[in-house]
Amino acid sequence: MSATPDPLQRERAHLAASRAALRAMRADAEALDIKDVAANWVNAQVLQRQIEERIAALADMAGTPLFFGRLDYAYAPGADLAEGAGGERFYIGRRHVHDADGDPMVIDWRAPVSQPFYRASKKEPLGVLTRRRFGYTGGELTAYEDEDLTDTAGQERASALLQAEIERPRVGPMRDIVATIQPEQDEIVRAGIGASLCVQGAPGTGKTAVGLHRVAYLLYAHRERLARTGTLVIGPNRSFLRYIEQVLPALGELNVAQATVDDLVAHVEVRGTDTPEAARLKGDARMAEVLRRAVRSGVTMPTEPVVVVRGSRRWRVPAYELEEIVRELLARDMRYGAARDALPQRIAHAVLVRMEQAGEAPDDRVQDAVARNAAVKAAVKAVWPAVDPAKLVLRLLSDAEFLAEHADGLLDEDEQRTILWAKPPRSVKSAKWSAADAVLVDEAADLVTRTPSLGHVVLDEAQDLSPMQYRAVGRRCATGSATVLGDLAQGTTPWATGSWEEALRHLGKPEAAVEELTQGFRVPREVIAYASRLLPDIAPELTPASSVRESPGDFTVRQVAGDELDGAVVEACRRALGREGSTGLIAADDRVPVLAEALTAAGLAYLAPGEETSAEARLTLVPASLAKGLEYDYVVLDEPAAVVAAEPDVRTGLRRLYVALTRAVSGLAVVHARALPERLATTA
Repeated sequence: MSATPDPLQRERAHLAASRAALRAMRADAEALDIKDVAANWVNAQVLQRQIEERIAALADMAGTPLFFGRLDYAYAPGADLAEGAGGERFYIGRRHVHDADGDPMVIDWRAPVSQPFYRASKKEPLGVLTRRRFGYTGGELTAYEDEDLTDTAGQERASALLQAEIERPRVGPMRDIVATIQPEQDEIVRAGIGASLCVQGAPGTGKTAVGLHRVAYLLYAHRERLARTGTLVIGPNRSFLRYIEQVLPALGELNVAQATVDDLVAHVEVRGTDTPEAARLKGDARMAEVLRRAVRSGVTMPTEPVVVVRGSRRWRVPAYELEEIVRELLARDMRYGAARDALPQRIAHAVLVRMEQAGEAPDDRVQDAVARNAAVKAAVKAVWPAVDPAKLVLRLLSDAEFLAEHADGLLDEDEQRTILWAKPPRSVKSAKWSAADAVLVDEAADLVTRTPSLGHVVLDEAQDLSPMQYRAVGRRCATGSATVLGDLAQGTTPWATGSWEEALRHLGKPEAAVEELTQGFRVPREVIAYASRLLPDIAPELTPASSVRESPGDFTVRQVAGDELDGAVVEACRRALGREGSTGLIAADDRVPVLAEALTAAGLAYLAPGEETSAEARLTLVPASLAKGLEYDYVVLDEPAAVVAAEPDVRTGLRRLYVALTRAVSGLAVVHARALPERLATTA
């Protein structure tokens, strides 16, 4: 008689069987033959691409647990209790897996039956008897932990496996949090697609991960709709996008585009920079009206009639009637290009009315022919000339009189002088466009031709966008919805938004609900408390974050003599590297070359932001300007005063410092020679 296997052995057996079933599902997809299914070559190409995507989505990622939890239900979910239906057991994982008979072996975390894994409690068990969490080492199942939700007398206790997963060392790109999603996060992830949502999240609250998991959930719940309309994740820079790029593939989603705002508005080559004040003004919402006026400035009222010759007949549309048509199109506030396309058809219609009055019976083909008539085309060119968005913005920023005409009552003379180019370029190609200029060109382009809209857009680190950048993003989801993620306290641009209400208005989503995440899972208690000392100066309206981390973290602040600073920083990096996980050395941008030289001299190899850490390369040298959104197990922060001083004003500098202080997962070492900012220098 064989011994009964213990629970851990049974769970390992289910894991092995599930992986085998996933391999079989992939093999079935690979074996599909569409030769006799597709009606034509186009359909065959579409089907083949869908099959290839299916095969890729069924990949079993090495080292990634196939399931991370189990729910034991008291009765079958959705069943009538009066029926006396027995309970059911579901394994919760990153994707659905079924056996040869089609019975589920792993349930996708996004399925409704999985929701209680994240929300069930002893107060509201949601039909669940037991919630089991699994612990893994690599891809090997090594532990499990049960939570009895029927024990209403017992206290809610923090899960040791959940805590261990949260605190697991960070090596490599950002990973998913599907096994650790908390109830307040789950509510945001599963919010409906119809409405837009804004998440104000303190450091370490998981707002970026929540936004990415929301994309995965929406693709699960509304796949056909979003397959037609598209989804997009917008991040602050390329380093950040490289850091997060593996999260969605780990959840089985391979077709989500990622971009920066600069990528979206890349109509011109950006080779120049603005002063902070010029950039702030160019990003001001008033520039939208300046551009609208400028785009329409070329429209002039007709002074001559249009005479169309067809055969032996001449058809005359007088100037006053042409003017009525032009004024009507202007009043309708159509896109400039759409109105220009409509004008020849409207003139042709006026000609057809005259033909009908003369007893003729013209049809649509005649109207199209009249619209293409040389006289009509010449009139349209004179009255409603074509507009090149880049050339228009070039003129606006080069021609003081042209700018003054269209900025009248919007920008004062000093503001106009600030945004004008000191030396006007000769052409669009020779111009040294700035990032803010490119956004203006995008606005002008949309005034001429409507920007295509996507089904859903996730905008991360949104607090740093200017009003004009918000408008650029809003155009990409004008007919869809948005998830806006950010932290007002981390706004590090001179034009950083003052409130989410203002930001959402510029985005075109004023009705969006604002949710606040204040419970931190990443930043240790002592570290977040230290960083939060800056909040009264940088964002007094925000609630300081609390941390669920039981470990206070490894936190030190050390002052050294000026000539000892570089060596002390290198030594702090060496100590951090003696522990498991990644290390980030964050410093003011102008200190990076000095520290790079010191690290090299000490024999410490380092990576640049965005380069993937590994067991062999765990130290990253991070300019403070690129630290936002990144995280490291241990952070060494060089000279806080230099981080503050590198920004154009103290408030922005303190916000940049707040970002740098809150990148740590397990430990923070602050090394400085100069005096700390007052809030950090005082005893807590």
